[in-house]
Amino acid sequence: MIKRNKVNWKIPKGAELTELDKKVLYFQNKGHLVPTRELIKTPEQIEGIRRAGLLNTAVLDKVAENIKEGMSTAEIDKIVYDYTTSHGGIPACLGYEGFPKSVCTSINEVVCHGIPSEEEILEEGDIINVDCTTIVDGYYADASRMFIIGKTTPEKEKLVQVARECMDIGAEAAQPFGFVGDIGHAVEKHAKKNGFSVVRDLCGHGVGLEFHEEPDVLHYGRKGTGMLLVPGMVFTIEPMINMGTWEVFIDEEDGWTVVTEDELPSAQWEHTYVMTDNGLEILTY
Repeated sequence: MIKRNKVNWKIPKGAELTELDKKVLYFQNKGHLVPTRELIKTPEQIEGIRRAGLLNTAVLDKVAENIKEGMSTAEIDKIVYDYTTSHGGIPACLGYEGFPKSVCTSINEVVCHGIPSEEEILEEGDIINVDCTTIVDGYYADASRMFIIGKTTPEKEKLVQVARECMDIGAEAAQPFGFVGDIGHAVEKHAKKNGFSVVRDLCGHGVGLEFHEEPDVLHYGRKGTGMLLVPGMVFTIEPMINMGTWEVFIDEEDGWTVVTEDELPSAQWEHTYVMTDNGLEILTY
């Protein structure tokens, strides 16, 4: 007997079946995990998320204009807070589950969730991920970029480049009525081909009306597994690619900072995407 997943796609009483309903129900009836209707954003909601994405991109552009050797990560945090709030947005990170700053700044072996600090000074050769989420009129958009401070090693340069390629390849693998597992399979394959590993303890996620929504977007896995990808879904792809082991730990002192187990460098890029009838569109470009 086939084990069925829970019924997520429910037809409102008395409603006529649309073509979208028929497609999703086909997969649901075959036992696949499908989204709820609430995860399918309306055109108005997508435009709201797009507006948040435009400001989020402008914030990261402002960081790119100013980031340099000798500055503290607290200065990056101030840039993010000042630019976001002066343009009508809210930094989603600030106060989220107790996070104390407006942005995550993760240097070298820090995988993600690094907390900006006056004591943390950027040095020649560092690689840093700057990850920010912006709220505009109640809509969320989430993206991150890697920055290389001055000149770094060829190994770190390759890691940063491959991490970006992994994000792009994962996005290309995401097709309407494909599966979340298709993304992870493509990301992991490219990372391994280049001698790197993919963090398994953290993942991408749905976003838009809240900071974190379904589905979980794993960056490893098998094709044809995970949630069905349906036009109107909005989510991030944000692979964390490590130079050494994929295993990580959380710093006990602050309870946030995620570090590679072997303390070798890590790199990450992220965009927020909407699934369309033709594939993914970037909302944080």
